[in-house]
Amino acid sequence: MKITLLKSSNDKKSFKIFENFGAEVHKLDDLEKTDDKIKELVRNNYRTIIITNEVASFSESIIKKYSKTNEIKIIIAPPK
Repeated sequence: MKITLLKSSNDKKSFKIFENFGAEVHKLDDLEKTDDKIKELVRNNYRTIIITNEVASFSESIIKKYSKTNEIKIIIAPPK
């Protein structure tokens, strides 16, 4: 099971501890491309995707789609 994190490239604080430990954190330059990035991650066998609240606001439909399946988990990190 592959796990990744997804945040805006402008977000300098979220997931910092994970980055320091070497976790894979994907950064989006254009938040309008959130759905495309999530689809890409799913195609690349990521089964748990943790996203910031900011990113989640750009992807309601895709999050609803994957909330109905047990194969893919999309977790929205609470804001600080």
